[in-house]
Amino acid sequence: MKILVAQKADAETLANFFLSHIDAHREYISHGEIQMGVGVGRMVNNLLEAEPAPEAREKWIKYIEAMLADNSVAAVWKAVEGDEMVGMAVADIEDAGDAPFGMVCDVLVKEDYRGHGTGGALLQTAIDWLRSKGVKDIYLESGKNNHAAHKFFEKRGFAHVSEIYKLG
Repeated sequence: MKILVAQKADAETLANFFLSHIDAHREYISHGEIQMGVGVGRMVNNLLEAEPAPEAREKWIKYIEAMLADNSVAAVWKAVEGDEMVGMAVADIEDAGDAPFGMVCDVLVKEDYRGHGTGGALLQTAIDWLRSKGVKDIYLESGKNNHAAHKFFEKRGFAHVSEIYKLG
C-alpha cells in the first residue's frame, strides 16, 4: 500500500470513493457534509438521520477541486494498493481564529483495508503535513454515530472537545 498526493485528475475517482462510502456508511455524515450540502440531515425522534444529498456529487467535486487547487493551505492523499484506491484523507489549514489551526476533514478507508494500518498511515500523513506548515492545533470532526472512528481517533491522541447541535 502506498500513500500518494492526489492530483486534480483524481477528482472523479475521489468523488466516487467518497460518495460510495457515505452511501454505505451514513454514520460518517457529520455537520460538515450537511453544511456543504453533500449530506442531508433530519431530526427524527431527537436522532439525526443523514443521507447523501441528491446533488452530493456536484457539491463534493467542487469542494475537492478547491482542496486540490492550493496545496499551501489544503492537501488530499489517496492510499492505493496496485491500481485500486483503498483510502483517502483531506486536511486544510483554517485561519479564522487566534492562530491558524489544522483540520483533518476526512479519513476514509475501504472496509477490507481497515485494521491493517491504512487509516493510521493516512491520518499520520495529514498530521505530518499540517505540522510541516507550522500548525500547532489540529482538529477533526466526525459523525455523531461514527463510534468506530471515534475510537480510532482517540487511540491516536485526539480528545473529544465539543458537541455540535442542529436546530431540528
